[in-house]
Amino acid sequence: MALNKHQRRLRIRRRIRKVSFGTAERPRLAIFRSNKEIYAQLINDNEGKTLAAASSRDKAVEATGTKVEVANAVGKAIAEKAKGLGIEQVAFDRGGNLYHGRVKSLAEGAREGGLKF
Repeated sequence: MALNKHQRRLRIRRRIRKVSFGTAERPRLAIFRSNKEIYAQLINDNEGKTLAAASSRDKAVEATGTKVEVANAVGKAIAEKAKGLGIEQVAFDRGGNLYHGRVKSLAEGAREGGLKF
């Protein structure tokens, strides 16, 4: 029986979450991508708390241009918030999405902002 797109993405997401775990020193950078927006969170999985979040809906993020450019701005915004918390390294969780397009742009923006993963 063939998997549909949703089932395939959930299977990939579970496989990624087995190895991607966030701590206080190295939180997990979780990405959620909808058709219109993109969201990023820094999560401490030991305590189950979100340390920082940024999205394309934030007023601080300049949401102009293409979706790829907006994703890059979100990556820079989450990196800036992480720097404010003293975080330099993160574990990247692409959330079952391919590392391509907006997800790749967000990751590159976070790297430009100073995050290492």
